Formats: sequence, structure tokens, C-alpha cells
Amino acid sequence: MDVIPEKEPAKTFVVAHHYSRSYPAVKVQFGLYDVSGSRRRLCGVAVFGVPVSTAVLTKPLPGLRPYTESLVCSRFVLLDECPGNSESWFLARCFDALLADGVRGVVSFADPVPRRTASGRLVMPGHVGTIYAATNAVYAGRATARTVKLLPDGTVFHDRAAQKIRRAEQGHEYAAAQLLALGAPRPRPGCDPALWLREALVAVGARNVRHRGVHRYVFRLGRTRREREEIELGLPVLRPYPKRPDAEPAAA
Repeated sequence: MDVIPEKEPAKTFVVAHHYSRSYPAVKVQFGLYDVSGSRRRLCGVAVFGVPVSTAVLTKPLPGLRPYTESLVCSRFVLLDECPGNSESWFLARCFDALLADGVRGVVSFADPVPRRTASGRLVMPGHVGTIYAATNAVYAGRATARTVKLLPDGTVFHDRAAQKIRRAEQGHEYAAAQLLALGAPRPRPGCDPALWLREALVAVGARNVRHRGVHRYVFRLGRTRREREEIELGLPVLRPYPKRPDAEPAAA
């Protein structure tokens, strides 16, 4: 396992193998490598980074400085061919490296809602965070329920991407490219970005689906159990861990 200093090839790997088909804001990224052949081959990536809001970190970990002492694990993906214990081993090595750099808490999420393409093909069966439960994370319940925009390819068009388009913020070109790739008309010169967004979502056939909220897990990092338990939790510890994905949602 090594830190991947540049965004590539981690981004290429995640976009190819993670159901979101997207890459988040990164603080540090780690790679898991197969070294059994003549050259080492990337077979897993863990991304720790910056969430949209500081509350994602401060709500469950109020005593830690967000973005320095606490991070979000925004992507964790390994190839299916990796041995059965690879996930837990890789995650533990990532935590060792983060702790050595002053990180004391990590928040991660598991999306339990299955997703299908517009044609009905299952692209994500729903995840309950089995690897997080197996590595003794604190289960802190669900994040906020909401309605999400599901695109025809089964990916979610996030509220933050929509906001970037409406306000022409940095990164709005990438967000718009998602819709253009699915057949949305190109924006006319001088048109209102918010109006174009509404028209584009209709044109590509985006669906509104109700989401009960992703499962939230919290890791407290420390060299000893006492160090870990000294870190304040801002949310109650819940039991048992979730066991099954949610039922497939109906359109909202």
C-alpha cells in the first residue's frame, strides 16, 4: 500500500470501478497494489477528503478539527479478484497512515438504496457497510432523508453539481458535461443556467426518487483503545449494524 501522490491513476481507477462513476475532492488517496507479477498493478483505491459541508465531520466528531483531524472516506473500492481479507487489511493500513499524519477521526457512508438504469439494469445492489461493521466502526444511524435525481445510467446527479451549474461556480463545466453526455441540449449563449438545468434534466429523463438516507459510520483513530475512546462522539452509538439493503425505491 502506498500514497498515490497525483490524482491519476486513482481517478481513472475509481471512475471505472465505483458505482458513482465520479471522483470527489481529495485530501489524500491510497493505492493497494498487486506485486505478484512482473510489475505492480493497482487493484484498490481509498480516498479520504473534504465533504460538501463541515457538518458532515463536526456533527459526529465535534471535538476534532475538520479537514485536518477528521476526514471523510469518500471512496473505497477494490477489484473483486482481491483476497477476502484485503478490504480490512487495506483499511487498517490507511488508518495507520492517517493517524501518523495527525488524523484522529474518519466518517464514512454506505448507500443502501439499489439503483437501476432507465432500462432496468441493476448497477448497484445497495450497500450496508459490511466492511465498516467488520472493522468495528461506530454505527451512527442514517444521514438526512432526501429526494435524489437519478440519471438514466443509474448514477445520482447530486445537489452540489446542480448548484454549481445554477451559480456558474468552479466545476460547473464538469457537472454540465454529465448531462450533455446523456443527450441534453447544449446551453444557448446567454441563457439562464438554472433554466437550462431544468430543461436538461427533463431532456435526459432524470427521475426523482426518495432516499431514506445513507448509513453513517464513524472511526476513532488512536494507538490504544483508551486513546480512541477519549475522542468525543456527537451522535449516539446504535445497534445492531444494518444487515440488508433498502427496498428498491419508487419514483417520487
